[in-house]
Amino acid sequence: MIPVMRRGRQALPQAVCEEILTRSTAGVLALADADGFPYTVPLSYLYQEGKIWFHCARAGYKLDLMRQNPRASFCVIGQDQVVPEEYTTYYRSVVARGTLREVTDPAVREDIARRLGRKYAPAQPEEALEAELRQYRDAVCILELTVEQLTGKEGSQLARQRRGEAQL
Repeated sequence: MIPVMRRGRQALPQAVCEEILTRSTAGVLALADADGFPYTVPLSYLYQEGKIWFHCARAGYKLDLMRQNPRASFCVIGQDQVVPEEYTTYYRSVVARGTLREVTDPAVREDIARRLGRKYAPAQPEEALEAELRQYRDAVCILELTVEQLTGKEGSQLARQRRGEAQL
């Protein structure tokens, strides 16, 4: 269970959280080992329909940890603007929590790999994407995080702007 956000007036609406996840290109996946020690890794990703997909090698530490404990969280920073004269940061961030699993259906794996390719290389010709998919089809693992909880927060200055309140 996640505690209630201490500064609830800074909570982002779900639609804004989803927009940040859709627009952003990198985040940090957090897993825990058998002793509860955290492990985090930055990843490219795709967010659609309440799921976050990642691609990775077919072996490695994150897969070992996922198999031990599939619960994970994923954090994306949608805005990070340091404002030195105000001694603050104008930020927006999102944290998704859920259950991680390996996608084993070959058709689904290929579909997600294709969507990832289109997200990160939208100007590349379709033939180039298809060639890349053929080359790495058997080497790529696709992970799926089913989002069970999505929360977002923004700096107090941005929250006041969003609510139309005057700055202090």
